[in-house]
Amino acid sequence: MSSAQSTPPAWAVVVPVKRLEVAKTRLSRLAGVHRAALASAFAVDTVAAALQAPGVAWVLVVTDEPEVSRQVRELGAQTVLDVPAAGLNPALAYGAAVATRRSPELGVAALSADLPALRPAELGRALAAALTHPVSFVSDAEGTGTTLFAARPGEPFQPQFGHRSRAAHRADGAVEITLAGLPTLHRDVDTEVDLADARRLGVGPLTEALVPSLLDGQP
Repeated sequence: MSSAQSTPPAWAVVVPVKRLEVAKTRLSRLAGVHRAALASAFAVDTVAAALQAPGVAWVLVVTDEPEVSRQVRELGAQTVLDVPAAGLNPALAYGAAVATRRSPELGVAALSADLPALRPAELGRALAAALTHPVSFVSDAEGTGTTLFAARPGEPFQPQFGHRSRAAHRADGAVEITLAGLPTLHRDVDTEVDLADARRLGVGPLTEALVPSLLDGQP
């Protein structure tokens, strides 16, 4: 459960963590054999921040990775296996269905698992804004993808994460949240440049424990 908050909990947050062996392939040159560990660190740091965000009642992680499941449960998140095993959006839809069955009074928000610099206050501000729209989203730093997709209770939950997801979500009628001051919510990490920018913003403890030696060329 999240900590004491200034706003009532209104959201269940679903975080998908795919198989680590296929995660973050564009970081292979930098991370080498530590790529899976780096992807895991991103995810756990993201979940840790989400659990502390204002407005978040609970976090559900959809994953088949036992170690990730163990770590996020220790933080206070709940977990389910990726039953559809059919890719990112089916995993999110499944997680959302589980969340709605458990807490039908809450909205459901899908959050990318690669936001290691995420600040709880930024996620809380975005979720507060999402309460004013039936379905909404936040784009990534590049302006083509999506890091957060939110649907209020009773609204259709139809995420379109993937290539050019920002355009796909807008075409489906989701409202883009364009608040200023959300750099860590926009900053997903797929490349070495992304990771350097995330470190500038300040990454979570698990990511920071791994990154310095990788960036210094000392795997």
